[in-house]
Amino acid sequence: MKILTVNSSPRAGVNSSTELLLNHLVQGMREVGAEVCTVNLRKKTIRPCLGCFTCWVKTPGRCIQMDDMTNELLPELLASDLIVYATPLYYKTMNAVMSIFRERMLPLSQPFVEKRDGKRAFLLRHKLPPAVWLSVCALPEKSEFDSLSSFLGSTRHPDVRIVAEIYRTSSEAMRHPVFKKTLSDILEATAQAGRELVRSMKISPVTMERIRQPLMDPESLAIIGNLTCKTCIAENVTIKEFFEKGMTPRPDSFEAFMAYSVLGLNAEAAGGKKVILQFKFSGEVEASCYFTLEKGSIKAAAGTSNTYDIAIETPFELWMDIMTGKAEGREMFMQGRYQVEGDLSLMQELFQRKGD
Repeated sequence: MKILTVNSSPRAGVNSSTELLLNHLVQGMREVGAEVCTVNLRKKTIRPCLGCFTCWVKTPGRCIQMDDMTNELLPELLASDLIVYATPLYYKTMNAVMSIFRERMLPLSQPFVEKRDGKRAFLLRHKLPPAVWLSVCALPEKSEFDSLSSFLGSTRHPDVRIVAEIYRTSSEAMRHPVFKKTLSDILEATAQAGRELVRSMKISPVTMERIRQPLMDPESLAIIGNLTCKTCIAENVTIKEFFEKGMTPRPDSFEAFMAYSVLGLNAEAAGGKKVILQFKFSGEVEASCYFTLEKGSIKAAAGTSNTYDIAIETPFELWMDIMTGKAEGREMFMQGRYQVEGDLSLMQELFQRKGD
């Protein structure tokens, strides 16, 4: 099977969630013998359609614009058995580069129409390969892709099937180190989707569910996303630089601290036992909360627990400095800036950053 994949993301490498998923999809396709050609549109010269219809009447089947679309991409598309369109979600649809790519496919149609199932459509000049659509977005709700999916369904040619739509939410967050294990499963599922597409031209519901699995509840994810952006603004770094430097978002409220700590704490350090970590904050924020770590999960609750394994009493702003690396935790402890009751070695393990 010969497959063409078209990537319209302006980003490259690890900074592109679109490319990350597409690469694993391609990996799975190649593992079962497919011949895959990947085209990154950011590297190609593709001019917008002129709307002149010369390709319909004066030079049938050929655009008058001698760019990469005419000379390379359309011939490659016609020689393929399957085409994969990969685009980040912009304003709930494909980005402009992918839209231009689709518009420049006009030479593949004829100027003649026929009515089928009550609707008229232009006749195709060639038999076109079935399509797979892959897209990512930063927001956590699956409904973000409803407009794109509806648009694809209403604009596809009746003779060209869409065999799969692969949509991944929370695309920026999933690359955070704390989601390393979940991301690994998402990427392996995406590779499995590639294998299934080559073998059967469809993706199983089980594989699709793995690709679409949530990272965490949307409310907490939104809090962490907002914290990340606030931290980038405060530190004058881009989101790309934030991840490259291994930075930690700085909680700016008690609620934000609780939401992020559920991710930041190392649940595996508890082993097979139940561990309760109590915090008592003073200073700008006077509040208490505790975290229950058990069977690999973490639950947060405001207030104080009747029992605990470790209790930390600290000024809120000091602990935020320690969390974000602006203060060294061991040094602050030795200076008596905060107090700890309980197992210090276990505490150190609990704050061992996930993914390290």
